[in-house]
Amino acid sequence: MALRNHSTITEFLLLRLSANPNIQALLFVLFLGIYLLTIMGNLMLLLVITADSCLHTPMYFFLSHLSFVDLCFSSVIVLKMLENLLSQRKTISVEGCLAQVFFVFVTAGTEACLLSGMAYDRYAAICRPLLYGQIMGKQLYMHLVWGSWGLGFLGALINVLLAVNMVFCEAKIIHHYSCEMPSLLPLSCSDISRNLIALLCSTLLHGLGTFLLVFLSYTRIISTILGISSTLGRSKAFSTCSAHLTAVTLYYGSGLLRHLMPNSGSPIELIFSVQYTVVTPMLNPLIYSLKNKEVKGERSLRDSSDLPQLHKGQARWKRPAFIEGHREPGDPEPSVLVTPRPGGACACSALHSAPTALP
Repeated sequence: MALRNHSTITEFLLLRLSANPNIQALLFVLFLGIYLLTIMGNLMLLLVITADSCLHTPMYFFLSHLSFVDLCFSSVIVLKMLENLLSQRKTISVEGCLAQVFFVFVTAGTEACLLSGMAYDRYAAICRPLLYGQIMGKQLYMHLVWGSWGLGFLGALINVLLAVNMVFCEAKIIHHYSCEMPSLLPLSCSDISRNLIALLCSTLLHGLGTFLLVFLSYTRIISTILGISSTLGRSKAFSTCSAHLTAVTLYYGSGLLRHLMPNSGSPIELIFSVQYTVVTPMLNPLIYSLKNKEVKGERSLRDSSDLPQLHKGQARWKRPAFIEGHREPGDPEPSVLVTPRPGGACACSALHSAPTALP
């Protein structure tokens, strides 16, 4: 079979979602609506987090970057999909395909790392609440967030640089509606062993590695919640991580189903792919926004009995209700005295990063 270098082949053919023009028009309207909801939802979440000083906490810093990643991820996939739904030939240039592969790697890898960092934040908030301000200091969560971006870019750069040297066959049909590395590799007629090794390492790091971190964090979280004596306490503790747990389940569940399916272009594979690449970025801001009532409830606790009370120049710490009766080894005593600043502000900086201010 004759071989061609990728510089000779100028474009790839992408899979049609439907051969019926009427169905394609309906799909265009549907995906355009989903994309607009994704953009509006994530932008609004970013604006709210930026504007509200009460949300300048580690968890919401993670969430702001997660929203930005979802914006990028959705734009990389959906915009090209919308263009192809309106065109007769579903094509993408070689350069455009490699660029799409690069940004898919960056956004997917970064999101997985961010979710694992958020899981650790929830672990610190629920399992070590009195030490939360010390554990999740600014230096740590900044390193976690920017480290997530760094790992995402590193994995993308390695995989795409190796893909640039691939030699492609005459057959140039990608059995998917977008360019992803698993869909691109079968088109190569050259040795792809290094590409497979790089892809495997990226999958182990961003997929299995981050999933294990999330799993271990939530194993400890659930164990702590089950150890709380009161039903109300368990409910309050679980509410602080339920939104993140829902987002994690949706992301890893749909991603696992997507990558376990063969790259055959079957309807079931396309459904799971759309769920992973199109629907999930739209649902993330909705999931966290629906938990906003819990955020408001937690804010009200800061003026009630669960947070430090000022009495005649002193502040007394009262253990949050959801951890009453639960204390980790090494935690400070439940009652401490701090000196208030002029104007009633408390001198204890950890109070401003208390876990009850988080979702």
